[in-house]
Amino acid sequence: PAENAMVCFGNMFIELPKAKTREMLQQDQAELDEEINKLRKELRVKVNRLYEAQGKPELKGFNLNPMSAEEMKLINRILEG
Repeated sequence: PAENAMVCFGNMFIELPKAKTREMLQQDQAELDEEINKLRKELRVKVNRLYEAQGKPELKGFNLNPMSAEEMKLINRILEG
C-alpha cells in the first residue's frame, strides 16, 4: 500500500509515485503496440513482394489481423458460457 513504486531504468532503481509509474508504463505499452502494428503492416507488403518476385502465388490468410485484448475477453466469456 505504499504510495511509491521502485522502477528500474537501465542499471539503477528510482522511486516514483505509483500513478506516475502506471501512466509511464501505459504510454510505453501504447507506443510499443503502435510500433508492432506498423512493423506487421510493412512485413505483409515485403512478403507479398518477395512472393511476387519468386513467381509464387500470394499467401492466403496472411492479411489477417490479430484480435485485440477486448475481443479475446469477449471470446473467452462466450466460451466459458
